[in-house]
Amino acid sequence: FEDLHWSDRSSEEVMKSILESITGFRILLIFTYRPEYVHTWGTKSYHSQVTLNRLSNRESLNMTAHVLGTEDIDPALADLILEKTEGIPFVIEEFIKSLKDLRIIERKNNTYHLGKDIREVTIPSTIQDVIMARVDILPEAAKELLQTGSAIEREFSYELIKTVTGLSQDKLLSHLSVLKDSELLYERGIYPQSIYIFKHALTQEVVYNSILIRRKKKLHEMIGHAIEELYKDNINEHYSKLADHFMEGKNYEKGAEYSKLTVRNFGKAASRNEAIDYAYKRIDCIEKLPQTDNVQKQLIDARTNLGIIFTEINHVVESKDTVEPIFDLALKQNYKKRLSQINTILGQYYLFSEKSFPKAFEHLKEALRISEELKDVASKLLVNYWVGLANTFGKINFTDSECHLTISTDICIAANSSWGTASNKSTLAQTYFLNGKINSCLQVSGEAIELAEDSGDVFSKAVTNTMHGVCLYGKGFLVEAVTHLLKGTNLCDSMNILVWNGFGLTFLGEIYYEMEDYQQSMEYFSQAIKILEHNRLLPSYVNLCKTGITRANLMIGESDIQIESLFRYASKNNIKHIDGWISKIIGEILLKINGKSIPEAENWTKKAIEADKRNGMMWHLARDYALYADLFKRKGDLSKARENLVKGIEIFKECGADGWVKKYEEELAQM
Repeated sequence: FEDLHWSDRSSEEVMKSILESITGFRILLIFTYRPEYVHTWGTKSYHSQVTLNRLSNRESLNMTAHVLGTEDIDPALADLILEKTEGIPFVIEEFIKSLKDLRIIERKNNTYHLGKDIREVTIPSTIQDVIMARVDILPEAAKELLQTGSAIEREFSYELIKTVTGLSQDKLLSHLSVLKDSELLYERGIYPQSIYIFKHALTQEVVYNSILIRRKKKLHEMIGHAIEELYKDNINEHYSKLADHFMEGKNYEKGAEYSKLTVRNFGKAASRNEAIDYAYKRIDCIEKLPQTDNVQKQLIDARTNLGIIFTEINHVVESKDTVEPIFDLALKQNYKKRLSQINTILGQYYLFSEKSFPKAFEHLKEALRISEELKDVASKLLVNYWVGLANTFGKINFTDSECHLTISTDICIAANSSWGTASNKSTLAQTYFLNGKINSCLQVSGEAIELAEDSGDVFSKAVTNTMHGVCLYGKGFLVEAVTHLLKGTNLCDSMNILVWNGFGLTFLGEIYYEMEDYQQSMEYFSQAIKILEHNRLLPSYVNLCKTGITRANLMIGESDIQIESLFRYASKNNIKHIDGWISKIIGEILLKINGKSIPEAENWTKKAIEADKRNGMMWHLARDYALYADLFKRKGDLSKARENLVKGIEIFKECGADGWVKKYEEELAQM
C-alpha cells in the first residue's frame, strides 16, 4: 500500500480491519507514507516501522545512471543532480526528465553532460517547479487537457474526459498520446474503456493548483454535469463525486442535494465518518444559499441529521453543538418532527455529560410527546431508544427501560434493519444485565451478535461484541468474556464509538482484576479514563475507573493510598447503577489496607448492599454479599461469613450467574 497520506477514511478503516484480522498469520504487509502521517496501529506488537532515509550520493548516482541508461555522466551534471534532488528518489526521476524535456542535458559519445550554460537557463528548484517545467513545455491543447483531468481526480476515464471536453475522438487521442509520451499520465485498460492515471498524486495536485480560480469553477461544474449525463443509470454510485464537483463549482444547491444523498449512502453502509464529512459539506452548502424559509428548513434537516449521526457514536458534545444553532429556528417554524429529534439529541447530551439529569429527562419527555403526537417512526425509534437508556443512567426504572427499548427494537425489526435491531438488542441486554437477569441478557446479546454478523455492519459488531462480553462476565465465563470484549472495544476504537468503548474497557478492567492480572486491570481502566475524559463523557464512570486503579495498585504493593480521594469519587457519583459498585470497590480497598480499617470497610460494604437493593441491581448485590462474607471471615466470624456467602450464592442462582455460583460454592465448602 503506497502513499497512505493520500488515503481517505474508508481506506484507513479497511486497512485497520485487515490489520486486526492477520494476527498469527504469515502475512507481510508493507505501507509507505510521509513522516507527518499518523496511523492508529503503531502500538500493535506485530508492527515495525522503518524510516526510509534519503539516498546517499552513491545511491542517488546509481539511480541517475538507471534513469539515464548509462553510468557515463559528466561530473558537473552529477553534481547538479545531487545538489537539486537531495537524495529524494521521486525528485531525482522527475528532475532528470525535466532536464531532458528542457534540453538542458544531452548525450554525446554515450556520455550525458550539460548542453547549456546553467547560468543562462532557469533550473527548477523545487519538485513543484520540476513538475510545472515539464507541463509548461507541452502543447497548449495537451496542457489544457491535463488540467481538465486534474480537476476530475487522479484517475479519470476516457469517456468522462471526452464528455467534459467535447473534443473529437482523433483530437482527444492525439492529446492523450502526448501526455502519455511525457510520462505525466499512464493508461490502464483497453480503448475505449481506458482509464488515465496521473503518475503521482503530487503531479495531479501541482497541475490542479496551476488552474485559474475562474476556470476551476467552470471545470468542476462541467465535470458534475458530465457525470450526471454519463452515469444516470447508476448515479447513486457517484453521489460523493457529484457533491464535491458541484461544491467546487459553487453550485451550492446541487452540492447540498448530492451531499445529502451521499450521507444517506454512507448511512446505509454504516460508514459514519464519511457520512459526517458530507453532512458538514451539506450544511456548508445550505448556509451559502439565500436564506429563504425553505432553505432554513433544509438547514434544520441537515443539522438535525448530523446531530443524529453523532448521537449514534456517542459524540454528545458535537451533537449538541450541531443542533443548538437551529433549535430556536425549529421552534419558530414549529417543525415538530425535527423538534422531537433535537430534544432527543439534547437529552442525550445532558445524560452522558452528566450536566443535568433533570434537563435530560425534560428534553426526552418533550421529544417522546411530540413523536407520539406525530406518529413519526424515525423520531419514535430515536427517542424510545434514549428514554430506555436514560432509565438505567439518570434514574433506575428497569421496567420502563425494557418497555422503551422493546419499542425501538420492534421498529428496527419492522424496518428489516439488522444492524439497528442488533444495536437495540444490545442496549436491552445491558438493561437485563444491570437488573441481574443474566440468562435474558445472554440470550438477547447472543441474538444481537448473530444479527450483527449476518449484516456485516462493523458498528453493530462493535456494540454487540462489547455487550456480549459483559453478559458473559455476568454469567461468570471470564475467558470468553475477555475474547468478546477485546474484539468489541477494538472495533469501537476503529469506529470511534466512545461510550460503548469506555463501557467495555471498564469491564475489561474489572475482569482482569478478578483474574488477578492487576497490571492489565489498571491498563484497561486507564484506557477507559482517557477516552471518557478526553470527550467529556460520564465523569462518574471516570471516577469508578480511578477507584478500580487504586484497588489494583494496592494488590501489587502500593501502600500510599489516598483514601479521601476515593470518598470524593463516591460523593460525586451521579449514575445510579454504579452507586453500589463504587461503594463495593472502596469497601474492598479498605478491607485490604490493614485491620484497623475493617469497621470503615464494613460501613462501605453496607452502603453497597443498600444501594444495590434500592436500585434493583441484583447481580451486583450478590457480589456485595460475597464481599461482606469476606469481611466477616477476616473478623473471624465464620458463621456470619457463611450466612452472607449463602445469600450471595442464592442471588447469583436467581440471576443465572452459573460461573459465580460455582466459584462461591467452592469457597463456601472450604470455609
